[in-house]
Amino acid sequence: MSEICYLGAFLGGIFSFLSPCVLPLIPSYLSFITGISFEDFKTGDKALIRKLTIVNSLSFISGFSAVYILLGVFSSYLSFLFYSDVVRIIIGVVIIIFGLYIMGILKIGFLSMDRRVHLKSKPKGAIGSFIVGVSFAAGWTPCIGPILGTILSLAGSSGSALYGFKLLLVYSAGLAIPFFITSLVINTFLSHFSIIQKYIRVIMILSGLLLITFGILFLFNYATVLVGIAPEILDFHPDKVICK
Repeated sequence: MSEICYLGAFLGGIFSFLSPCVLPLIPSYLSFITGISFEDFKTGDKALIRKLTIVNSLSFISGFSAVYILLGVFSSYLSFLFYSDVVRIIIGVVIIIFGLYIMGILKIGFLSMDRRVHLKSKPKGAIGSFIVGVSFAAGWTPCIGPILGTILSLAGSSGSALYGFKLLLVYSAGLAIPFFITSLVINTFLSHFSIIQKYIRVIMILSGLLLITFGILFLFNYATVLVGIAPEILDFHPDKVICK
């Protein structure tokens, strides 16, 4: 049943990509890391543009993925030292609050503050795009923060650095795959963006429901529901692990 958590992490990555603080910025990020203007995307050398897009997009993806994966490993290590029933309940309540916030039911001022790291100029080449990816990950934008925090809590509940690595790798894939696909079809994306915007509210509601679901799992310690079916196969401690 570990697939449930991996699926949740992957969906969390997709919802992070579709969030109002990421999706509208994708064209700007893509133009920034490639050095290609929106006009050149339409009329420039197609072969050169595709090459620059692929190389710089993959470097950008590697940058934010490295940060998220390291956070997953680190959170798992910390949980090994501090995880308890009290901490589990607190995390569950906080995640539910995050879900209500994303759905627009609760207003939380500090979560609405933009904490993105802004680079005035991009270092050249693929290494520069990697650095931009790191800065993107370090931003903790309002929409990504609650979702990412929930996935990190899931990783931390296991106390396993390897599980934290795998879970955040899946989350990063959920964020990276739609970004990479969008980068390859940027002209189509720009022409249909107004249509996508109409469904942002639905996306945020689904994101909130995903977080609330995981919050309930933490709050009521439903670990056995997720992993109790095959305890002899999975290495877990049922009063500590949410899913593994």
